[in-house]
Amino acid sequence: MKKILPLFSYVFHPIFIPLLGTVFYVLLDTIFLTKPQYLILFLQIIIITLLLPIAFFYLLRTFGKIDNIMLADISHRRIPLLLHIMLLTVLITKSITVERFPVLFFFFLGGIISAAIAFIGLYFKSKASIHMIGISALTVFIIGLSIKNEINTINLVTFFVFMNGLVASSRLVMKAHTNKELLIGFLCGILPQLGLLYFWL
Repeated sequence: MKKILPLFSYVFHPIFIPLLGTVFYVLLDTIFLTKPQYLILFLQIIIITLLLPIAFFYLLRTFGKIDNIMLADISHRRIPLLLHIMLLTVLITKSITVERFPVLFFFFLGGIISAAIAFIGLYFKSKASIHMIGISALTVFIIGLSIKNEINTINLVTFFVFMNGLVASSRLVMKAHTNKELLIGFLCGILPQLGLLYFWL
């Protein structure tokens, strides 16, 4: 089991959370877009939240600013978190705006708030688990979509609650975080999403 658990840290790496959130938004929300509009939506998400961060990762690693994709060192987290905040801000101000995609807008806004809290925490020597921020935020988002559209997604929600536990266990097995850091990450992920439910439910 210890050999399998680290896999969940890669499958549910934070870099995939914006794309997964968009996938479930399309699947569970009552939106009506043409195929070209869906294509543009996903291209924007993939470029801004996946391809650009990967490019920045290799650039930062080349200059010795980070060592690996898991960002174990506190000092290596500052620039990636700032970049994440900046890229999501560009996304919600230029593309995924509150007028066009209100539900997705608030999901990404919650991601910005969570990343900002994690960033500020670094200056207090507090290392929040970014993996837990991502998976817990996604879980709340899926629950919110289920409530909003009155869809029975009990199996899906149960699956993601279980994934929260497996991701947390994988971080412990990899000695990447303590229980406290996992809890901080979990709270950083769910609280902004819960607070923002008020604006779109």
